Amino acid sequence: MRLVEFPLHASLEGFDVVDEELVIGGIGLRRLAERVGATPFYAYSRSILEARARALRAQLPAGVHLHYAIKANPMPAVVQLLSQFTDGLDVASGREMRVALDTGVSPSLISFAGPGKSEAEISQAVAAGVTLNLESERQLDQALAAGHRLGVAPQLALRVNPSFELKGSGMKMGGGAKPFGIDEARIPALAARIEADGLALVGFHIYSGSQNLNAAALIEAQRLTVELGLKLAGSLRSGVRWINIGGGFGVPYFPGDKPLDTSVVLDALAPMAQAARASADAHLVIELGRYLVAPAGVYVCRVIDRKVSEGQVFLVVDGGLHHHLAASGNFGQVIRKNYPVAIGTAMGRAQCAVQSVVGPLCTPLDLLGDRMSLPLADVGDLVVVFQSGAYGPSASPTRFLSHPEPLEVLV
Repeated sequence: MRLVEFPLHASLEGFDVVDEELVIGGIGLRRLAERVGATPFYAYSRSILEARARALRAQLPAGVHLHYAIKANPMPAVVQLLSQFTDGLDVASGREMRVALDTGVSPSLISFAGPGKSEAEISQAVAAGVTLNLESERQLDQALAAGHRLGVAPQLALRVNPSFELKGSGMKMGGGAKPFGIDEARIPALAARIEADGLALVGFHIYSGSQNLNAAALIEAQRLTVELGLKLAGSLRSGVRWINIGGGFGVPYFPGDKPLDTSVVLDALAPMAQAARASADAHLVIELGRYLVAPAGVYVCRVIDRKVSEGQVFLVVDGGLHHHLAASGNFGQVIRKNYPVAIGTAMGRAQCAVQSVVGPLCTPLDLLGDRMSLPLADVGDLVVVFQSGAYGPSASPTRFLSHPEPLEVLV
């Protein structure tokens, strides 16, 4: 068998190609499709997930803990794997909380964020001993009531909506009027209420934005975040155990995107972690999802028809926007760009042509690759969409037009 050089974007490191066929977890793509039993499916590489987590941990300064944000990929097997290489888990729903608790991670190392927690979810978190990142006065009322009813001291943190925002982020989660968190000016009064109830505030969650490839912008946001967290902690009688500064680490999806230099960001974080330990005896938490899982996943679908319309070639596949909304361009893109797409059964083949990859749905939005130079493909070939480990099936309208839902496998 001939091992060929991986021909795509540098961010796709970790995958092998043997005899023009993509290999995932040591298994050729055709054989993997047979093992899964049907297309389309998502495949996540165990070795890439582990390598990314280990590499990041090796760069972490002392006093900085790494948490995995389950919302990026809540597949139980993925969560279980990453729980072994991280210091804690962050959840955003009762269902994610159950997945996190099933890993065996201590409930005290699980945090629950979200602006719309139900009263039942808050009670579940209090009963389990999970830390609640409170995002409103009402959530505080409900958490205190659940604690009194259950005879349990709730683990409480406050999510702060800072006055600044993360520049260059794909999605801004803080700064200005936002549904997330509690405005920083109102935090001292709520912290005082928690202490008056005989409870110690666990920490502050200050998360400004996501999907950022600008190291300088991240460093500046982290500096402001730590300064704010320490200022708020200074007004408390008992201080806090941690300050969660969120994540925001982006991954390259499109031509021209450059990978984030995490070493620069984390080197700059070291003195901030020292300051947090010295002035508040607190550690910092970075909470990452997309950065850990996106490059480890691929979406695989099969060509079921090849059509030519007025000279344009369309590869019709059995998957599309109902499984992978982000790759279709309908998940936050203003101007649609192609994700990295390849013919997984013709990797590195020299003979190429301009082809579009479209799904089976009755809508022109069902587009996975628009006029891309791809190896010549035909019915039966397997199309692969890279950078698909984050916000895949759980962020897609899987029941749209009642097509089958995609399978998922960790290999």
